[in-house]
Amino acid sequence: MQQKICYIIGAGECSRLLLPLKKEDFVIAVDGGYEYVKNGRVDLAIGDFDSLHYIPECKEKVVLQPEKDDTDTLSGIKEGLKRGYRYFYLYGGLGGRVDHSYANVQCLSYLQKHGARGWLIGKKQVITMISGGEKICFPEGADGYVSVFSYGEKAEGVTLQNLKYEIADAVLSDNFPIGVSNEFTGQAASVSVKRGRILVIYDNQWKPGALP
Repeated sequence: MQQKICYIIGAGECSRLLLPLKKEDFVIAVDGGYEYVKNGRVDLAIGDFDSLHYIPECKEKVVLQPEKDDTDTLSGIKEGLKRGYRYFYLYGGLGGRVDHSYANVQCLSYLQKHGARGWLIGKKQVITMISGGEKICFPEGADGYVSVFSYGEKAEGVTLQNLKYEIADAVLSDNFPIGVSNEFTGQAASVSVKRGRILVIYDNQWKPGALP
């Protein structure tokens, strides 16, 4: 059964925003990300709207104070979690300021720690995170690059199957980027980890709603 998705739309680079929305999905426009989706479906607008420079007109909105601990994106994620969503597609979270992009990578960690899964979707690449006992499976025909990094001091029991460079039950550390620039081979492939957490970054070649 297809899972319901919470879409978080930020103000960074966006790609393929003709979202294949289902009735049960939820679209949250975060601050300037409202500009990308204002002519389509917006279920909630949230932010301090400093980059948008106006308060949007939509059926539900949350206006935040400019000085706050949570980023606008994290505030949007918390709203999605409160509504019971466990799968999050984050658009517009890359391609701008590097500190903002890294903050959004940390949002993937926040989701993972709260029993959810997030995909940070840029124009060219997708970033996601998995933790001990989890696996990402890529279908036959995938091509391009895929990179794997430890998110934390080390990740243990890392296995890469049917990629150009395979490893089995390996240890990745946060101070040696050996997992960069692996390649798909056209075969069905997988990435898994037994202990710790890993970031998986791969070329954006899938239709929205069908990400590994």
